[in-house]
Amino acid sequence: MSIINRSLCILAFALLGACASTPEPQDLPEKVYYDNAKKALDNANFLEAIQHLELLDAHHPFGRYAEQAQLDMMYARYRALQPEAAAAAAERFIRLHPQSPHVDYAYYIKGLANYYADITLGARYLPVDLDTRDPGQAREAFNDFKQLVTRFPASPYAADAERRMVAIKNRLAAYELAAARYYIKREAYVAALERARYVVERFPETPSVPDALALMVELYQVLELEPQAQNTLAVLTHSYPDHRSLDKQGRFIGQEVVRQNRSLRNVITFGLLD
Repeated sequence: MSIINRSLCILAFALLGACASTPEPQDLPEKVYYDNAKKALDNANFLEAIQHLELLDAHHPFGRYAEQAQLDMMYARYRALQPEAAAAAAERFIRLHPQSPHVDYAYYIKGLANYYADITLGARYLPVDLDTRDPGQAREAFNDFKQLVTRFPASPYAADAERRMVAIKNRLAAYELAAARYYIKREAYVAALERARYVVERFPETPSVPDALALMVELYQVLELEPQAQNTLAVLTHSYPDHRSLDKQGRFIGQEVVRQNRSLRNVITFGLLD
């Protein structure tokens, strides 16, 4: 064997020996994992906290700190901008600890996670029109908050949950109204009317209702449904006499429906190919 080959063999055996002597990760005491996670949380190092909490859950799934670790996990994932994982962690806690005195917090975090799941980081801090964006999981968030305020009305999180439920309703109504206006631009008047009517029927307490009523009046007129137009106009003038679609004499002056000279392709494809 040449000197080079002998040297390579020695090096290979040395590397194998080094690998064999590398210690396996230790199964640390439960409190060590939890203290490490708590320290990371206190320093807002949420990703590091998640790593320690995952190790704690893997090595001590039924230990003294298991329940608190699961609560910390859902919070850490929420603060780490992992809404889907945070909602899943909260759902797991609710399933495993339905009688826990902290289950209301789990519903709250689950609602917050779903509330922000479809809102990008940029949309949280930049002037983005959310009314035109699909609400996505906002309905899930509404159900989470509803369970919280129904089952735990005395919870310290109930008041904020109720405020967020109002905000979700307002957002859902605004989205339906934006969809109605989209259909108007495409001259799909029946579809637009259904969206506007849905706002009035399902979200009667939201700020979108007066605009929805005005759209309904105008769409009924376009569709030559004059009795329905007059009935809806009566509701509009009685409930919202100062709406911008009414002049000083209370006459309707809606101008949102503007007919366009459109090609057959534009009509068939809802304007997507023009």
